[in-house]
Amino acid sequence: MRAQSEHVALSQGPSFEPSRAWLRYAPLTAVPVLALLLVPVLAWATPSRAATAHASRTFSLSETGHLHLTSHHGFTLNEKGSASGTISGTIYIHLNVVSTNRVTAEVNIYPSGGSLTGHASASYHPAGGVATFNGTMAIVRGTGRYSHARGSGLSFTGTVQRSNDAVTVHVNGRMSA
Repeated sequence: MRAQSEHVALSQGPSFEPSRAWLRYAPLTAVPVLALLLVPVLAWATPSRAATAHASRTFSLSETGHLHLTSHHGFTLNEKGSASGTISGTIYIHLNVVSTNRVTAEVNIYPSGGSLTGHASASYHPAGGVATFNGTMAIVRGTGRYSHARGSGLSFTGTVQRSNDAVTVHVNGRMSA
């Protein structure tokens, strides 16, 4: 019977029983380990790091874009042109006529040093050879020097020349970058 119990004890492997001395000093060995783990966190949160963080500024945006049709798919007009005003650059608009009185748009502006992307929704009023739209736009993302750009409730107005689908758009309001 004794040989059987030794066999069971050996098959379970050696047991680990820490000495009381080890248990007494274990919390002290954890202190340097925790300190090493906290060094990167504390270094990141120092005032010098906070001083280099991006400072947001708010300004008035006043843009005018003159665009021409590059392609269309169904009721979506893909337009390209130039934007001038507070931020000048190339502008692209995907203007989607969702109903006889409503449009949505994705607006992309590429000024020097980055880009801005916005989404707009507006009422749409066709009358003769010109259709007008009037609504709001939100800046939802930016890249480069505009990576922190945000804005909502921007005025989004313009016209569509129905003969050639040329678009003039105006965006006005306050945004932060």
